[in-house]
Amino acid sequence: MSVFSKDIKTFDDLFLHTLQDIYYAEKKISKALPTMIEKASNKQLKADFKHHLGETENHIKRVEKVFELYGAKPKTTKCPAIDGILEEAHEVAGEVADPEVLDAALIAAAQAVEHYEITRYGTLAAWAKQLDRADCASVLEENLAEEKKADAKLTKLAESKINLQAAE
Repeated sequence: MSVFSKDIKTFDDLFLHTLQDIYYAEKKISKALPTMIEKASNKQLKADFKHHLGETENHIKRVEKVFELYGAKPKTTKCPAIDGILEEAHEVAGEVADPEVLDAALIAAAQAVEHYEITRYGTLAAWAKQLDRADCASVLEENLAEEKKADAKLTKLAESKINLQAAE
């Protein structure tokens, strides 16, 4: 289903479709993170990925809460964007033999995922407010804040250590 699907007729439909999109994305991410944890060689990166896996599981629960608050059944809709980001990450990771370069590639892939999630949660929170659903917006903003924090941690780790080691 594309954003311009004939099934989307109202702003409410668009909100629910996008909520289904991020629900799908979070579930796919929760399945991809264990592989990223396994492939990472840097201990801090492994720890950050493990921590984010726990956050991702909480993000799924929060999205389910938003569905509940909104009076809708939790449902996914296929998200080609996250599928593509994860497929590219898998391909790149499979091509890198040097563990330090692989860590840099894993961070880049993780940040592509984070940036996608940040755009979705930011949009959904803004739309929830527009729909007079501050209850939903506050839950979505919790996920948004954690995604931004995860992205900042990855940037700091990349710039302070991982990228330097990969470049040697």
